[in-house]
Amino acid sequence: MAIMYYEKDCDLGALKGKTIAVIGYGSQGHAHALNAKESGLKVIVGLYEGSPSWKRAEAAGLEVRTAAEAAAAADFIMILINDEKQAKLYQESIKPALTPGKTLAFAHGFNIHFGQILPPPDINVAMIAPKGPGHTVREQYQAGAGVPCLVAVHQDTGDAKRLALAYAAAIGGARAGVLETTFKEETETDLFGEQAVLCGGVSALMKAGYEVLTEAGYQPESAYFEVMHEMKLIIDLVNRGGLSFMRYSISDTAEYGDYVSGPKIITEDTKNAMRQVLKEIQNGKFAKDWISENQANRPFFNRMRAIEAQHPIEQVGKELRSMMGWLKKSEK
Repeated sequence: MAIMYYEKDCDLGALKGKTIAVIGYGSQGHAHALNAKESGLKVIVGLYEGSPSWKRAEAAGLEVRTAAEAAAAADFIMILINDEKQAKLYQESIKPALTPGKTLAFAHGFNIHFGQILPPPDINVAMIAPKGPGHTVREQYQAGAGVPCLVAVHQDTGDAKRLALAYAAAIGGARAGVLETTFKEETETDLFGEQAVLCGGVSALMKAGYEVLTEAGYQPESAYFEVMHEMKLIIDLVNRGGLSFMRYSISDTAEYGDYVSGPKIITEDTKNAMRQVLKEIQNGKFAKDWISENQANRPFFNRMRAIEAQHPIEQVGKELRSMMGWLKKSEK
């Protein structure tokens, strides 16, 4: 049975008097650093020289040093840069600072689970992984709430779990609940969820639906509204109360269509493809391919990013969002 922890189970005092280094100041980094600071902890942000985030972090009232300096000064080091950059950063800036008894923490288990980072045995290695984007982690904290977290311990010198739970409390996760897991489980389920359902699966499903409708002669705008725009509305209902609440909230016609057509789309062949995706995550093939892709300067990744940006559903969606006043500055 799952083990959950809440604020009453977390001793924030375990981190009082210690220095926290948050390495990176992106989506998660800014949220962790600001939340932990406002929870009364001493926080240093670690960045590379010349980082565009340096002034932004200082303007938010945070102390900023290079990653190496921050790691050397810290008792608890949280790495929050992209997975593919962590191993190099670790070797150059973090590893030399890992004196016995320090804690090295992650928000995703990729580099530990797949052996890209091999910490010395005399330090704590833990994971505190909010199950939401960094901006949501920050917004929920400011609202007095929190985003649920996963917590795991890979190496323990005696206080790893206590410190990890204290950190979860500091960033607001313990307000919503902290689920105990392992690096293996978090890494493999996270990658599978992204690839088979949340990103790969949903993106492919929406594009396929759009293509089927437009190939049949329907207006691209109508197709966009039906298969992409309304996706958020449905997911919001699911997030609020599960599939049953979503089905309660939609029409009976839509619910009937759910039952008769869903199994035609997600077939046993689809599940077998999902099983293959999971197998390639579990046996390390995906990690090996992604590491190799980065070492080769991302030829496939960059090509696919450019191709996908030109898909008709993207072009139509951008135009419609602009007409509805939803176009973000980043899209202009």
